[in-house]
Amino acid sequence: MKNLLFVALFVVVKIAYGQEHLNIAAAADMQFALEEAVVVFKQTHPEVAVATIYGSSGKFAEQIRSGAPYDLFFSADIRYPRELHRAGYAASPVQAYALGRIVLWSASEPLNQLSDLADARFKRVAIANPQHAPYGQRAAEALQAAGVWDKIESKLVYGDNVAQTAQFVDSGNAQAGIIALSLALSPALSKRGHYVLIADNLHQKLEQGFILTTHAAQNKLAYQFAQFMASAEARALLKRHGFALPDAAK
Repeated sequence: MKNLLFVALFVVVKIAYGQEHLNIAAAADMQFALEEAVVVFKQTHPEVAVATIYGSSGKFAEQIRSGAPYDLFFSADIRYPRELHRAGYAASPVQAYALGRIVLWSASEPLNQLSDLADARFKRVAIANPQHAPYGQRAAEALQAAGVWDKIESKLVYGDNVAQTAQFVDSGNAQAGIIALSLALSPALSKRGHYVLIADNLHQKLEQGFILTTHAAQNKLAYQFAQFMASAEARALLKRHGFALPDAAK
């Protein structure tokens, strides 16, 4: 109930009365890419007001099942929109839009590989919560595959989503963390610190996907935004922000 009250208040504050609008829920790794995409979309749709909210994909999926008034849902794990589609909460097919990358990042300490996290200089290591955040799930998989999990499990601190995980490291509350490449390349974080790409073979793919929800079934702007996100312009934008692109045939 508290989550839905927050969503309702968010929409009331962000959307002007009587204006055509879109409500978009997106995984935290999409913050900078999606904000740029909205700016580009509004160049040809100046009449639309777009409210964006970022967080963990698992929690957004739960909110949509509970009736949250989102028009589009961009998930860091395509599994969540697929489950919503099967359960009848989608007004469109599931569209794969990107492949996420994870990186080892520190704002203060040099590092080169996951095994460095066992060093005494890393007293706290941040990852997103694997229970509901796809980036946390992939971080845990990579740590286990690299044989590091048992050595650092007692050091781990968990962000609610990957953006909060980055904040933990950026603020000094953790000396290192596993975050999204898209965040490591963001204007603020790219100016400081150091990141190392984590090998893809250490974790499952971070295949990302979106749907129009049943709330958007009659919202033509939602369909237009979905078409834009499948365009060459939007795909190039995502690539600039550190995302790999899924096979066009998917």
